[in-house]
Amino acid sequence: MVVRGLKRALFMSACVATFILSPLSSVAAAQGESLFAGLSRSAPNLDPQVLRYALDATECAIHNGVSTPSRLAVIDFSLPSSEQRLWIFDLEEKALLLRDLVAHGRNSGDLESTQFSNVEGSHQSSIGLFRAAESYQGKHGYSLRLDGLEPGFNDLARQRAIVIHGADYVDPSWVDAYGRIGRSLGCPAVRQEISDQVVDNLKGGQLVFKYYPDKEWLARSGLLNCGSRTVAGGPGHDNVQGSGS
Repeated sequence: MVVRGLKRALFMSACVATFILSPLSSVAAAQGESLFAGLSRSAPNLDPQVLRYALDATECAIHNGVSTPSRLAVIDFSLPSSEQRLWIFDLEEKALLLRDLVAHGRNSGDLESTQFSNVEGSHQSSIGLFRAAESYQGKHGYSLRLDGLEPGFNDLARQRAIVIHGADYVDPSWVDAYGRIGRSLGCPAVRQEISDQVVDNLKGGQLVFKYYPDKEWLARSGLLNCGSRTVAGGPGHDNVQGSGS
């Protein structure tokens, strides 16, 4: 009788847990779909799969201890530099704040970027999810430091001085003259006219997602495959282990 009663108690506990967790999971899923739908409507020129990847990586990072952002920047490096391939979203309002040009590293490619690196001195861009940290005044003026959140792919961003800054070679006039904008030493440089706006919208913990259909990254990224893998915390933060869920 005791064993039968214990089994019944465990069964009831499981039922209660299912009853409690399922609605919460459904609510979270519904909120995620609502955010995806709202951002998709605000940015019809952004590949829906790229946006989905960006939101999945963001959700996984939050699940692993990264502070919930108010804004998210998405860079699609599968597009040529002659096209506007930077989007900045207000996640709370589900609205597009800005779409514009952005540069890639000189050793990542010419018009199109095809090579990416996490190695200091490579002068290549790196891909994955980044946390936008503090702003500062540097040789390029008002700039923004980035901390990579993906070990092996971008976690040396701060060491490499990969930052967001304004550059005169990021301008439509370059496209008219050369068929592409200029290239950086690996930084996602933006137009001088909007650099302050970009920095102010992203500094202090907002997220930046840089996409390219790199097979190794897509297969191994702990944030795109939200399992028991390390998520880098950046300077001043302990690395957080994925939960396996």
